[in-house]
Amino acid sequence: MRNRRGTVNITREKKIERVEELKQKFEEFPTFYLLDFNKLTVAQASDLRRRLREKNFTFQVIKNRLALRALKTDYYEHLKDYFQGPTAIAFAAEDPVGLARILKEYAKETKLLRFKAGILEGLYLEAERFEEIANLGSKQELLAKFGYLLAYPLIKFYQTWQAPLVTFGQLLSQLKSKK
Repeated sequence: MRNRRGTVNITREKKIERVEELKQKFEEFPTFYLLDFNKLTVAQASDLRRRLREKNFTFQVIKNRLALRALKTDYYEHLKDYFQGPTAIAFAAEDPVGLARILKEYAKETKLLRFKAGILEGLYLEAERFEEIANLGSKQELLAKFGYLLAYPLIKFYQTWQAPLVTFGQLLSQLKSKK
């Protein structure tokens, strides 16, 4: 049923159902970003949804009032002021940096998408920090670098410990070849 503005009215039961679905998403996904998509066309929003879906991310537009009802959690106080104007929510289950990178690239391409705020692995994230997150490597890359940093001192110790033995072996080899 359409209202005076020509938009579709949603029944109370449907609203309750949507709030419950969104509550589940907020609990299920440790990372989500709030985005201002005001100037995106329908085609651009569909393109962004497709790109995110390819990488197993979720992009959802929901009425601010319903989102705030679903968000009655620890994050409510941090995020309540960002639910003004058209707001989309992008969810990441596993790779929050990958999601941030895709959103940053799309915002750079279109110059229409803007990051408002978000929750990154349970921590509040302001718009100013979003760029830093998008520039990080993926979770796997960061873990690999961390592993290398842990192993590097052991490798250097082994090489330093082994160097005199190698040098001694080379010296014996040269003495043998001279005889």
